[in-house]
Amino acid sequence: MYLLVNILGIIVFLGIAFIFSKNKKEIKWRSVITVLVLNLVIAYCLTQFAWGRAAVEAAANGFSALVEVAYQGIAFALPSWVHVKSMDFVTSALLPILLIVPVFDILTYIGILPWIIKWVGKGLAYITGQPKFESFFAVEMMFLGNTEALAVSTLQLKQISAVRNVVIAMMSMSCVTASILGAYTQMVPGQYVLTAVPLNILNAVIVTSILMPTSVSPEEDTIAKLGSSSQTAEVAVGEHPENAEEAKKEPFFSFLGDSILGAGKLILIITANVIAFVALAALIDKILGAINPSLSLEHILGIIMFPFAWLMGSDVHTAFDFAQNMGTKLVTNEFVVMGKVSSHIGSYAPHYRAQLTVFLTSFANLSTVGMIIGAFKGIVNREVNNAISKSVGYMILSGILVSLLSAGIVGLFVW
Repeated sequence: MYLLVNILGIIVFLGIAFIFSKNKKEIKWRSVITVLVLNLVIAYCLTQFAWGRAAVEAAANGFSALVEVAYQGIAFALPSWVHVKSMDFVTSALLPILLIVPVFDILTYIGILPWIIKWVGKGLAYITGQPKFESFFAVEMMFLGNTEALAVSTLQLKQISAVRNVVIAMMSMSCVTASILGAYTQMVPGQYVLTAVPLNILNAVIVTSILMPTSVSPEEDTIAKLGSSSQTAEVAVGEHPENAEEAKKEPFFSFLGDSILGAGKLILIITANVIAFVALAALIDKILGAINPSLSLEHILGIIMFPFAWLMGSDVHTAFDFAQNMGTKLVTNEFVVMGKVSSHIGSYAPHYRAQLTVFLTSFANLSTVGMIIGAFKGIVNREVNNAISKSVGYMILSGILVSLLSAGIVGLFVW
């Protein structure tokens, strides 16, 4: 029975996207079905086949090993923070970012990451039939995160239409940067964290192509060229010039220093957000408790999100707990919920454990909306930015539906 409910849930989530579609006649159902089938195959392989599970576990172990190396650096500077019975949230989950972000930036500097983005993006565009840039951007989000992917796509964003910019903004709600996965794997099962990454990418393509289908002519379906006044050669996004004369890189150690500073700022931002949102949630609980002792933010959010949680295929008690975690994540962020459940998520039923982890593995929350709009404000003109600002509701809806679909699809194969 629960499996049937889970299947019904996926259909309902797609139905909600269809109901709110801006242009139902333009939906490319063949592309939607192709991507959905691909998503089901990926989820099945990563959860059911021994080699799929082994690959995901190996990747998770790789991130764990990277985090362990980061602890050595932390212990050198702050031994009293590491050599304790139980490290606090900032030390265990966030400070390793000081190593992980520079590692991924180095991979970008030497050209490995752009090469992966280029070819995976081309493959995704070919398989899904989606516009090339949207496919490239989906892959960029997986590795770079939303604001970073927007920043490196500045030239393209300035050239495409306002509607396509809105689609990109909607997709940006569902990403998760690879450099922060190590922090996630320290709090929730790494196997499902890494399974969520490709599912979120493909589900972002599905949801946005239903909510806001766009027609792109062959002339428009191009990747912008990069160039500067000092360069006569133009280099396609994801490609690299043959020699140093064509593209002058920033000196490596200057680049590395900026990367480390950026990682430090990211830690401060996350820490500040977690502290503020947890405190605000506690304040709201106090206010609600003063009105009625039985009222709490989690309780209210649980009631609102309960129908969606129940459609994941769990019993009523589990669904209500899931709904509370869903609501808390959307109002605050994923770190708040991960920190809350990290000590006991291992005791959850496999189905719930997998779905909760996948649902949490994205930046889909209200604070992300502000980050995305702020990033676009510095890139596109006022008219395009206004179009994005008017579509905040669709951005939030897109982020929620992608998380629900990803969790629902994984749930089909984990019981």
